[in-house]
Amino acid sequence: MESVREALRACLGRSHRQAWGMPAGFYTSPEFLALEVDDLFRKEWVCIGRVEEAAAPGDYWTVDLLGEPLLVVRAGDGRLRVLSNVCRHRGMPVAGGRGHARHFQCPYHAWTYDLRGRLLRAPLIEGREDFDQAGCGLPEVATEVWQGFLFVNLDGQAPPLAPRLGGLLPLVRNYHMEEMVLGHCETEAWETNWKCLTENFMEGYHLSTVHYETLHPITPTRLCEHFPAGEGYLGYYSRFPPDLPQRGRYHPDLTDAERNCSVMFAIMPGLVAGAAGHMTTFICMQPESVDRVRGKRGIIFGGPDIGDGERRAVVDLFERTMAEDKVQLANLRRGLGARSFRPGPLGPPDVEGTVWDFYRYMARRLGRG
Repeated sequence: MESVREALRACLGRSHRQAWGMPAGFYTSPEFLALEVDDLFRKEWVCIGRVEEAAAPGDYWTVDLLGEPLLVVRAGDGRLRVLSNVCRHRGMPVAGGRGHARHFQCPYHAWTYDLRGRLLRAPLIEGREDFDQAGCGLPEVATEVWQGFLFVNLDGQAPPLAPRLGGLLPLVRNYHMEEMVLGHCETEAWETNWKCLTENFMEGYHLSTVHYETLHPITPTRLCEHFPAGEGYLGYYSRFPPDLPQRGRYHPDLTDAERNCSVMFAIMPGLVAGAAGHMTTFICMQPESVDRVRGKRGIIFGGPDIGDGERRAVVDLFERTMAEDKVQLANLRRGLGARSFRPGPLGPPDVEGTVWDFYRYMARRLGRG
């Protein structure tokens, strides 16, 4: 693991023009993954989905984040809460899947909680003098909402997220992702490292090769343009050819330049997205092992009245590109395991500058032992 940290530290003293790839251990070391889980995913803000997934009071969904069962619920006061999805009695999850509820009842011993996580009923136990029912609710997890994306911080100690994204907000503000609505969502595990998936989504070098028939006609490699990374984000502009017809409906705040590109951005660790005028694609990810990552991928649309034909076309294009990436990333996983692998130089900043930005973020967080 020290060799990986040494390679990361070297990134901080080099420019984008001197960028090289990481050694295989960056992706294949179980020890380094354990460090990432403990020092990044448990201590940083991690995106788990969209606020409109629980739009009305009583709407809820559940998610396991790094072995922590969580319950996302919209309470009667309109506030979206993320609660521990573990009964305070014997540890049974109190809810599963997604749906609508007036309260949550543990299926094991019928302990019952309201939508704010307060314990309403503990059968046969309420009368005990040493039992504080009011203090026995479901613990609430720290949350923050940015542009409609819901983030959680498991250890509750991370500084506020929004100030760290201050430089990103002007680049995406006019797309109004906070007004977009979820129109497609799938969760799937891929056989690759989570960092490989992050890098793949966030670089334009492969667009005109891997996605020659799907994305190259829309966002070719030659029109990618890197922008400077900030404390908690990185990204690039994926510009459209000048003769590409306008697609879908656009927010009136968008400039002509904004209508003719996607803003590809990552909020580390775990969220990658591409904001365009009529929709935004995204993946919320978490590692399961060095060669397996679980991703919740989705599309949010500019309005609920999008036509079925347009929706199907957007979903089809997105899923075809995801299928292409899935194949390549599985092959990449095998290649990184080869003893003969040695990293090479990265491409120019406009096509792989985001990969270098990602390395530098990892170096600042994990490079020092």
